[in-house]
Amino acid sequence: MSSAAEHRNPSLPAKAPAAASAAPSASVASASAVSAAASAGPAVSAGPAASGAAAVADVAAASVAPAAVSDASAVSGAPSVSGAPALAADPGFCGDLPADAKSLAGHAADAERRLALLPPRPDRTASEAERAEALHEDCRAARRAFLARHADAVYDELTAGRTRRPRLTDLAAEAAVRFPGLVPDASQRAEERGRLQAHKEGRAIDQGIFFGALLGSPTAGTHLIESMLRPAPGSAARLAEFRRTDRLELPAVLLERRGKGAHVTFRNGHCLNAEDNRLIADLETAVDVALLDDRIRVGVLRGGPVTHPRHAGRRIFSAGINLKELHAGRISFVEFLLGRELGYVNKLARGLLREDPAAAGGATAGKPWVGVVDGFAIGGGMQLLLVLDRVIAEEGAFLSLPAADEGIVPGLGNLRLTRLTGARTARQIILSGRRIHTSDPAAALLVDEVLPAAALDAAAERAVGELAGPAVAANRAMLTLAEEPLELLRGYLAEFAVVQARRIHSPDVLAKTQRHAARPGRSTA
Repeated sequence: MSSAAEHRNPSLPAKAPAAASAAPSASVASASAVSAAASAGPAVSAGPAASGAAAVADVAAASVAPAAVSDASAVSGAPSVSGAPALAADPGFCGDLPADAKSLAGHAADAERRLALLPPRPDRTASEAERAEALHEDCRAARRAFLARHADAVYDELTAGRTRRPRLTDLAAEAAVRFPGLVPDASQRAEERGRLQAHKEGRAIDQGIFFGALLGSPTAGTHLIESMLRPAPGSAARLAEFRRTDRLELPAVLLERRGKGAHVTFRNGHCLNAEDNRLIADLETAVDVALLDDRIRVGVLRGGPVTHPRHAGRRIFSAGINLKELHAGRISFVEFLLGRELGYVNKLARGLLREDPAAAGGATAGKPWVGVVDGFAIGGGMQLLLVLDRVIAEEGAFLSLPAADEGIVPGLGNLRLTRLTGARTARQIILSGRRIHTSDPAAALLVDEVLPAAALDAAAERAVGELAGPAVAANRAMLTLAEEPLELLRGYLAEFAVVQARRIHSPDVLAKTQRHAARPGRSTA
């Protein structure tokens, strides 16, 4: 479980660290706290930035001494049984970026040497597991303290003074090279990818701390959110193909043009159109292409037919996150859990970042979206509906956010659901697992039309026609600005990055995915 500081509500003011050794919150500061700190001046001098990223990495790497460590129990000041020096409780940050990078690198390297003396996670005794966790938490505290001082400077180094716009994956990879010990390096990421979720070291938590700190900064966080609104790599090439054929077939998604509408069909039928890494990547490509094509005025999301024995041949909107994939360790924190929210879901809400933000129409270019719900929209499927402009559902369909059962945070559902349903109903849905059936009066808060299955196609086409007007896109952009200002989104994402990274490694979630994976024929929540 994460600390109380890591769970701080981003809407509440936070007190800046009183001293250099004070542990910051998970997201370094909420939107309001960072703004207050900025107006009052920094609590700790950030110090001069390194003359180059290579210099930062070289200085940091030079600090890693080959000191012999013979006892893994020496952590956080605890004496070593064999006499090896204990891991320093405080790396001794001074506020100078190169010097602090050197201290962090040495601190993390020392912890990794001690961790390497322990057996792999599934083979550890309770005592060994406790030692490993203490080592990890000690380093996480050091990373939080480092980022509390240098988040903006680090981001400027990684983005050449915010003149570059790397995506999340590239940003994390570059940070591992330029600031050793700050985030998992390539070999650590590769090791984690090959393990079951329950057997991982939990290095996604370190990534969550990193991104939480960046998103917690008004400067770095805003730039990062905007960067993720750029088209994903490869989308431009796919656009050319789509313009030629009016059809784009991706492994898990089909995109078709019908007049002014772009119809996006989920094709993960083997798992009830549940979300996994592949579907998330394909959906971002499809959304990019639909937004880039100037012939398209409206987008439509719908689930395709599935092969699950219980629903074989029927359309299903989405069954949410694929828990079997999570159990197998194949749900990426950066690319899926964080990248989904900053990527295609935010593009549905806000559109793409324009090449010239000063151009007429504002910084982003968005289009209205329609959702057609066959069967059910569970978890991530229901989350999508919260950013759409028209929702049409089949009679007998239901919506749910089973966050309490799954154990993870339902994306940005906590941020967006309340404004549609009100606080009381939102708590019933998220905290108690209440399902909203189309026959429920509360369905009117989430669904615009409820129709027989045979009438859904015509209703979707009618919605495209109604939303294709020239003023619709401009007005929906203004609605988004009023309902979800960028600062509100950024503050939520800063906390979400840390909390979700903790949740996917928590014992209750691991136990849930283990039970789910053991059930025959089940792949989702």
